[in-house]
Parts: sequence; structure tokens; C-alpha cells
Amino acid sequence: MNVTPARKKITTKVKIHYQPKNGDTKDWNLWVWPDGREGQVFDFTGEDAFGKVAEVELDGDHDRVGFIIRTDSWEKDGGDRFIQGIWLGSDEVWIKSGDDQVYTLNPDGSTSPKTYDSLEVQFNYYRYDQIYDNWDIWVWTDKTDGQALKLDKETAFGRRGTIKLEKLNGATKVGFIVRKSDWSEKDVAEDRFITRFSGEGKAEIWLAQGQQRIFDQPEKVDRTPRITKAVIDELNKITMHTNLPFLLSDGVNAGIQLDGAEIDKVEGHSTDSGNLVNRVTITTKGELDLSKTYRVSKEGFGMATVQMGKVIGSKSFEEKFYYPGNDLGNTYAKAKTQFRVWAPTASEAKLVTYEKYNSPSGTEFPMTRSEKGTWTAELQGDQNGTLYTYRVKIGDDWNEAVDPYARAVAVNGDKGAVVNLEATDPKKWKKNRPKMENPEDAIIYEAHIRDLTIHPDSGIPEKYKGKFLGVAETGTVGPNKVKTGLSHVKDLGITHLQFIPMYDYNTASVDETKLDTPQYNWGYDPKNYNVPEGSYSTDPYTPAVRIREMKQMIQTIHDNDIRVMMDVVYNHMFSAFESNFHKLVPGYYYRYNDDGTLSNGTGVGNDTASEHKMMRKFIIDSVTYWAREFHIDGFRFDLMGIHDVETMNEVRKALDKIDPSIIVIGEGWDLGTNLPPELKANQKNAYKMPGIGHFNDDIRDGLKGSVFDEQDNGFVNGKDSMELRIKKGVAGGISYTQEIKTFAEDPEQTVTYVEAHDNHTLWDKLQLTNPNDSEQTWKKMHKLATSVVLTSQGISFIHAGQEFMRTKGGDHNSYKSPDSINQLDWNRRSDFDKEVEYFKGLVALRKSSPAFRMTTEEDIRNHLEFLQTPANTVAFVLENPVKRKGTQRYVVAYNANRSTVEIELPAKGNWKVLVNGERAGTRTLGTIRGEKMKVPPLSTYVLELTGAK
Repeated sequence: MNVTPARKKITTKVKIHYQPKNGDTKDWNLWVWPDGREGQVFDFTGEDAFGKVAEVELDGDHDRVGFIIRTDSWEKDGGDRFIQGIWLGSDEVWIKSGDDQVYTLNPDGSTSPKTYDSLEVQFNYYRYDQIYDNWDIWVWTDKTDGQALKLDKETAFGRRGTIKLEKLNGATKVGFIVRKSDWSEKDVAEDRFITRFSGEGKAEIWLAQGQQRIFDQPEKVDRTPRITKAVIDELNKITMHTNLPFLLSDGVNAGIQLDGAEIDKVEGHSTDSGNLVNRVTITTKGELDLSKTYRVSKEGFGMATVQMGKVIGSKSFEEKFYYPGNDLGNTYAKAKTQFRVWAPTASEAKLVTYEKYNSPSGTEFPMTRSEKGTWTAELQGDQNGTLYTYRVKIGDDWNEAVDPYARAVAVNGDKGAVVNLEATDPKKWKKNRPKMENPEDAIIYEAHIRDLTIHPDSGIPEKYKGKFLGVAETGTVGPNKVKTGLSHVKDLGITHLQFIPMYDYNTASVDETKLDTPQYNWGYDPKNYNVPEGSYSTDPYTPAVRIREMKQMIQTIHDNDIRVMMDVVYNHMFSAFESNFHKLVPGYYYRYNDDGTLSNGTGVGNDTASEHKMMRKFIIDSVTYWAREFHIDGFRFDLMGIHDVETMNEVRKALDKIDPSIIVIGEGWDLGTNLPPELKANQKNAYKMPGIGHFNDDIRDGLKGSVFDEQDNGFVNGKDSMELRIKKGVAGGISYTQEIKTFAEDPEQTVTYVEAHDNHTLWDKLQLTNPNDSEQTWKKMHKLATSVVLTSQGISFIHAGQEFMRTKGGDHNSYKSPDSINQLDWNRRSDFDKEVEYFKGLVALRKSSPAFRMTTEEDIRNHLEFLQTPANTVAFVLENPVKRKGTQRYVVAYNANRSTVEIELPAKGNWKVLVNGERAGTRTLGTIRGEKMKVPPLSTYVLELTGAK
């Protein structure tokens, strides 16, 4: 009888600790996936002093595992996170709620490791070359010196040696080196350690020649010769990897054959490879056709399909396949619709049409290979409303994807749609934009479609709450007849209404088929960049409706003399591997680290590669599409520091051709993406990007304290010696002096703000930093901060509700919090009416004089002068840079002290008080005669000189 021992199932085990917020009773679980594979749910099964604990076991052998902390309804605590380096022992992580960092040690303080007085370790060692002579293992503990262990037992695996260590006096780990007994050679250069033992202090491990990894199962050691990977790294070079080494001298071309191309030579991958290798470079006699499927083979190692490697995005690839045309996507005409998709590495492509959004299968039409890696198809007749996708064959696999250039989609965005865009234009659809001369004239008001319209007392019709058409409602009133919605925004006097994402975002955030159930998300998880979000329309099932209704909203806003800005998130997508980009051209649209993993400067799992020419083209094409088709007047680039300088300059250049008054601003943070520092579109490189504004976090944190430290104070809430930081912000970030400067060369490059949708609102921050102060004191601090924003140079930026001191109940990351947290509270607007009037007065003052909106660095240096003032105050003189009749000089003073201060004025005269801490505007509130002024505690004063002596 032939008995074959059962092969043990190969699995990967990881341990995840999660610490929810205090009082959080939500039923959190885990969505876990091996890198590049499908995910599944795992429950937390235990608790420890840190919080919840899950011990996850996955089929297969994986070095990198992704996970999301979520509920069954897909409410998430953070984004995609990863456990990396599992094969080298990093298989346990700790997560704190609201903190995106993945900790490999307990952040609350590591517990002491278990100690042992005796240990026993069984070492199993396998050598591919089967030469074990003179090889042994040098073993030690953290309490004892080293000793040699002979591998004296031959096994089916290889060789085995067992060591028993006694009288250890509290050892915690065993170290070892596989070596030649005379120390002439080490198998692996690094010292390795065993830290996990059974309750009896025993451990068994498996080791393989040349591999640093310590295996916990012999089945994980792959001892069957095979080709593990073959990738095209240049147009004429393939890199081939094997799991076992072989001899380069093993026949012609090392015994390697390539199906589909002729080999010129085979070499070790590095110059010092030697004759025994497991990675080689295969150079071909001609350029490889990237749309063809190649297979590489070697006798005894089998065959492997060649995949795309570093050739994707290389200079030669870009030169060969960059497509400059303007007809990607579908081009509609009543007689026919043409389709073009860029998929240069596909060997076949098909257009697939569907009858319904949920049709399980469709009708396939073969596409024809065309120029520069594109594929085309044409459908006769009026295709308005036709649903479609593309299918492309990459290697041996077929991928199906929504057209990245789709301008309309079915519900939830899983199928593209052909639309007649002209038929989506509302009545009186005008191209004219509200007038604006300079970017510095902008006062941007950041809002969310749902926040602005959803409140029960908004006065907006129920059917339009949370919708584009809700924003388009005018004349609405709320409690005590206060204006609400767009009428409120217009009443404030702001110039630009900026919406956080309103393109089509991921279904996991908001399911458009379940709109009867309250759902909320900010939308920073893009799915279809060129399509409005369906949940904001009255009918997400009919592709044209969301387009028409967004246009109607924009037209109404324009009719109210307000420009519209759009928050765009080209820096990442919800999931790289599930995205249409990756399915159509795997490896091209995202940025990768040198080890092949996705770059993650965004902190949500992937970074797009804007430096690649077709990704850059997509961003430019998308932005200009929104500007032309929807009359968008400005763009806020989320995490702009992920992008490269050239892309942002090309965006600016393309928009200038449409209308130079279109604003471009962005988050120019210095992010850890795999891009050379000199290429990053961040504040450090602002001088390379004229005409592009950067959010000024220096003035933001200078005013209220760091957004990363809840207890940190700033100028308005009690921190001393912040005057210089405030002066830098007042000067618009330019190089005013050697001391007063940040990053800007022109005031249009600075976006001055104190709060935004991210982090705590200013009101909530003040309650954290100054919990013992009264509501009246918080109001004074709040008004002081906002007055600094609106009297500083640069572009002013206001968070919706800031005018009535918006609170989110302390929620610092409300991206998925309910309406009760995020909605604009019109009752609060009524209660804080005096504060709203103060805000309106500041806006009116700013708009009344170019002195608050100077347009050049030279003007600011010549027409802004800081005065000598007491501690914790800042005062300055502004002269109107435009010579005209009327006012020439202003004095602005900020007092962050808890007592009145006296400030010497620059000239005698009749100084009209325009702002006094209680009221603000362009009307005279009083007159100061003489050379001194008294500024009350926590107040801003603005004076206007009417007659100098």
C-alpha cells in the first residue's frame, strides 16, 4: 500500500489590534485582503489592554496584507492600511481610531516580552545545491554567548539540528547565523532572531539557502524549480526571476527560450551576479510589441507569461505611445458614435454595450487597433443613452472597465453612458462668468452640496434637500426668517462657492441605489472623474439627469453673481487595482516604489503618476472639460503635493487658454511620494508654479494652534510670541523681508485660511484649547481669527458656517459622519446673527478697497508697513496701491491679549473706525483723533484716515 503523507495547508497569519474612541460602541470588523487579491470579512475575536484583537488566517503565503477597519454598512475608520514585511516577521500591528499610521509596536507602550530559563529550537535547513558539507548554525540568546549547532540529521526537507539551551536566566530571544564552520561564508549576512515560542519554550523553523526569511511551515519553501516572474523592463529587455538558482553556462542563452521574439543575449541581472543566478536580463534583437503576449521558458523550470514591468512609463514607452488626440472616450453624433480607448499593452479590445445598468451581460463589438496604443470602434445610429464598457486582454487575462473618459454613467458608475451633451444644457445656459479682475479678489466659501441644503429648517423643498437643485433654490428662509442655502451665501458677499467633491465617487461611500437611506461622505474617493455624483441628482438611474441638474445649479449660482469652484482629487483613487485606469493599462497610471509596491504618499493606499504623460493628459483633459462644459470657474487640487510641477503648470496653461481668471489652488504639502523633491508640486517649489495658489498652513496653525495637536494654542487663543508668524500671513506669504516670508513670490500663490472641512472647526478647536473660557470669549477669539484672514493679503478662504461659528460637536474628521454633525445649522445661524453681520462687514470692507487685495509682491512691500506694537499684538498701515480719490490709508490692529492695549498711530488725523471687534463694515462706527488708539481685548480694529496733518 502506497501511503503519501498529507500536505499541510499553507496559510498566512497576522494579528491586528484596534483601539476605538472612548465610548464607541459600533460593531467594527475587518475587511482583509492579500496584496492584489480579493478581500473578506474577519471579526475581532478578543480584547486586551490596548483594545480589540483579531487573529487573521489567510489561505496562501503572503508578504503584504491590506485591511480596512469598517462596519457591515461600510462605515470606515480610516482608509486602506497595510501590513508589510510579513515574511521577515512584521505580522502584528496596532491601530488607533482616527490615526492613519500602522504601528508595528504598541503606541501606548510595549508590554515586556515573555522570559525563559530554558529554550529548545529545531532548525531545518534546505540548500538548493544540496551541498551541506561544513555548514552549521551559530546560536546564541540575549543572555548567553554563541555556540555551534551541527546539522547532523538528514530529512526529507534537507538537514536538521536541535539545540537545548539551559540556565538562561530570563532570555527572550534566540539569535542565529547559518555559516561555514570556519566562518569563511555566511548563507545570509544579517543576524536573525526567533522571538516566538510555545508555552514550553519550544520552536521549530525552516530555512532555505539564500533567503533571509524564517519559515513557519516547510510547505512555504518552494523547492520545485519554476519561473516566478518575467517582466518587460525596457522595450528590448525582459527580467526573469526563478525561485531556484541555475547556471548561466547551462547551454545557449542559459537554456532560456522566448516565444514570440528572438533572444540576443542573457546576462546576470547585476554585474556581480556570478555564474549561479536566479535573476537574469534577457535582451532581444528587436523591440518588443507590448500588445503581444510573450512566454519565456527554461527546461526544468517550466513556462511563464511575460508581464509588463518598468517599461510602463519609461521614456521610450512614452515616446512610442503618447496619444495627443482630443477624441478619447466617446464622440457622439446623432448619426453615429465613435469610441476610442488608450490601451497600448492590450492584445485585443472590445466595446461592450448593455441594455440596463444591472444587465449581467452585454453585446460585444471588436475594436480596431489604431495609432499610439489606442483602439477604436463605431456604432451607427443615435446612441444617446447607450450604456457601455471596454474589455481588454492583458496577457492571458480579460479586464472589463468603465471608460475613464466617460462623461456620463449609469447608477453607481459601473457602466459608462453615451449622452448628447447639448441636450443637457439648461435654459439660458450662458458662458459668461461673473466678473473678476484678479485672483486676490477671491473670497472662497467652501461647502458640501448636502451640508448646504439638508437641514430640516433650511426652507428648501424636501425633494431637493441634499441635491444640486437644492443649492439652486433661491429665496429660502429658515428660523426667524434668516436667509438659507444659496440666498445665505449670496448675502455674505463672498465671490466663489467651492464645493468639496461633486464628481462621481465610490459606491462604498454612497450607494446611489439606496438614497432612501441617509448616507454621507465627503467624496474623496474618486470613481469616475468626468461625471457628476449621482446621489446629488433627483434621478441617478438616468445618465443625463445629473449633468443637467449640476449645470442648472451652476447657472443659478452664476446668476447670483457668484463663481463656482470644484474640489478635484486626481492624486489617488479609491482602490488602485479595482480602478478603470489599472484595468486598462496595468502599472501605468500609479506611482510605484522600487520594490514594486504602490507609493502611498496620500496615506490611502496609492498615488497617481502625474509625471506619466497620459496621466498628465488625463488630468488636463478632465479639468478643461469641466471648465468648458460646466463653466467651472476654479479648481482646488486635493493633496496637490502628490502631483508634479510640470503637470500643474500645464493645467494652468490650458485653463489660461479658456479664461485666465479661472483660479487654481491646492494643498501644496510635502508628501512622501516616490517622486524627486524638485519635481513635487508643493510649497517648496511654489516659485516654479506661477498662477497657482497654495493653502497657507503656517497662518492657519499660527492663528489657532497645530491641527495635529488638539491642545496646541495659537495667536488668538493664548500662545505668546506669535507676532512674526501672523505678520508672514498678513503679507500674503511673500518675501516681505528676510524675516517675514514663507513660500510665495506673488500674493495669488497664498490661500489664507483658519479652518476648512478637514480637522476641527475653529469653534471646536477653541473649546479644546481653552475649555475654561466663556462662550463670549470664544466668540471674540473666533472673530479675531476670521478678521485676520479677511484683512490679510492673498486669496481669502472661508469654511461654510465659519461666519456663525460652526461646530461639528468636536468631530475632527467628519468625512462619513451623519447629517446631524455635518449639516449647516440654520438655527445656529439665527442665534449667531450678530456674528454673521460682523463677518459680512469684513467681507464688504475687503471688497471695498484694493489695499486689502494687492496683486504684486512689489505693491505689498511698498504699501504695507508694520508698526511697533506691544506683545501679542500686530498692527500695520495699508496704502491703496491704486491712486484714486478718497481713502489712501488704513490701519489694522489685532490684539490677542486679555487686556486693552494702546497703539501709536502713524499720523495725526481723523481716523474713522470701520471695525471695532463688535461691528465691521465700510460705515463709520466712530472717530479717533490724535496719534494713539486703544484696542480692546481679543479684538481687531480697522481705521481709515480721512484727513492727515
